[in-house]
Amino acid sequence: MAHHDRKEIKCSFCGRGKSEVNVLIAGITGHICDNCITQAQSIIKEELAQKADKQLESSLVLQKPEEIKSYLDQYVIGQSDAKRVLSVAVYNHYKRLLQRNNNTNSEDEIEIEKSNIIMVGETGTGKTLLAKTIAKMLNVPFCIADATILTEAGYVGEDVESILSRLLQAADYDVALAERGIVFIDEIDKIARKSDNASITRDVSGEGVQQALLKLLEGAEVNVPPQGGRKHPEQKLIQINTKNILFVCGGAFDGIQKIIERRVKTSSIGYSSSKENVVIGDENLLQYVTPTDLRGFGLIPELLGRFPVLSYLNPLDKQTLRRILTEPKNALIKQYIRLFEMDQVKLSFDKEVLDYITEKALDYKLGARGLRSICEVIMTDLMFDLPSRSDVKSHNVTLDYAREKFEKSKISQLKAA
Repeated sequence: MAHHDRKEIKCSFCGRGKSEVNVLIAGITGHICDNCITQAQSIIKEELAQKADKQLESSLVLQKPEEIKSYLDQYVIGQSDAKRVLSVAVYNHYKRLLQRNNNTNSEDEIEIEKSNIIMVGETGTGKTLLAKTIAKMLNVPFCIADATILTEAGYVGEDVESILSRLLQAADYDVALAERGIVFIDEIDKIARKSDNASITRDVSGEGVQQALLKLLEGAEVNVPPQGGRKHPEQKLIQINTKNILFVCGGAFDGIQKIIERRVKTSSIGYSSSKENVVIGDENLLQYVTPTDLRGFGLIPELLGRFPVLSYLNPLDKQTLRRILTEPKNALIKQYIRLFEMDQVKLSFDKEVLDYITEKALDYKLGARGLRSICEVIMTDLMFDLPSRSDVKSHNVTLDYAREKFEKSKISQLKAA
């Protein structure tokens, strides 16, 4: 066989012989060496990254603030101040992303800072609903996290980084996508300092958590456990840069009215200018909220400094509650009508019933959530009886019926707060 000495096999791409390379892979008509494979792979990577960026730009439908607000109006009644603030923030968030993608070579780069938002509003006024609705509209990853489960590192509970693992999951573990996301942190008031003196004991779910949040909000490289922290210690950490993640926080800040009142009422004593004599109504002190008040409540100044935008939600009055029952796309009354439709029953409500529900909800001071519990009390018996009665094709709920059901219920014994 010696005379059958074949030519040395070469790589069909770079022409190196078999002896010059580590591995030579044979195809049907040619060969490729490991060097060429590595090079080809890096080219593919670059191409894909550029493609992803272009795709992102095309998927970012830039909604103008007015469009965002009118979308929110379909689901959330009232709260126009909070909606305006949110719409502008989201719009600017998008503009920052687009600017970052377009200007790669400009010298006079003006870095647009992100404007994290903090929203203050009583329970049931729609903080989380606003966030959820915005998430529905956007095509960026969005997650809602809860500050109540966060504790300082090393204690039982979630570490601050776990907020970002939610965002990663929302982005299907695409880091580039997650880095352009929006995070809504609910119940931010629950991590306030409990007392003013920095005591010896650890405030496990308080100030330490606020300090851990600082680097997250500002923009830092954070190592995120993809499946959430403690349960999978063996997992690889993923690095996420939070510089372009927009943080929106909401909290009820129960009792902050007293702090605002103290400030607002005392400032009007003394030689004040005539315009100071604005009569300040007690019903909505929240509109005067300032970062100082939040500081008095127990948020540390460093944290407040990272929330340049502060907005508030109005407590719901009677008209608003009444509209919430019937107007939004997913209004309660529409939900009940739909539920009965599935059983081929046409449900209707007398107007007085809706007013009655609204009045009761107002008494219990639970915000829009109160509407739900009162409706449930009134509707439970109907929802129990009607599905099995095939002869009933339509049903009208009257005021007498509603009142009777409500007064028999356990709720009505918790006389209004």
